[in-house]
Amino acid sequence: MKRFTHRHQPLPVFRAIPVAGLGACLAVLILAALSEFGNLPMLAAPFGATCVLLFTAHASPLSQPINVVGGNLVAAAVGMLCQWIWPGSFVMDGVAVGFAIMAMMALRVVHPPAGALALVAYTSAKSWMFLLFPVFVGSVVLVGLAMVYHQVTQGQYPLSPPQKKT
Repeated sequence: MKRFTHRHQPLPVFRAIPVAGLGACLAVLILAALSEFGNLPMLAAPFGATCVLLFTAHASPLSQPINVVGGNLVAAAVGMLCQWIWPGSFVMDGVAVGFAIMAMMALRVVHPPAGALALVAYTSAKSWMFLLFPVFVGSVVLVGLAMVYHQVTQGQYPLSPPQKKT
């Protein structure tokens, strides 16, 4: 039973808890404000999960800018391609997610929330503009806000590339 209940995450510094919540709150608030006042769709539900990674697990390879932007774009494109091939099929719901995961793995841009984005794209995207707004622009804005957030909170984001061995 311990295998199921043991928490592998280290205990966070107490101050980090409200700071991470505030960072995510502000990031989504800024995307929502850009949507409201810029009259452009900037929000997608999986961006909430992206905020979890960006503001609490920023050192993970899955949280790095190429993974956030690339993973979201690849997964959304796969979902939209599935919609174009066979719209409205419950079979393609699974195919969209499965193929998005395979594409992200092949391109080394795995970003877990993008799995949901493939499903959102398949079931609701009406135009290929979905790839630009909200997927690309929203992802870039979130990465930029995470960079500012971690600069202010003395975190390192994005990670530096590994040094080449000489």
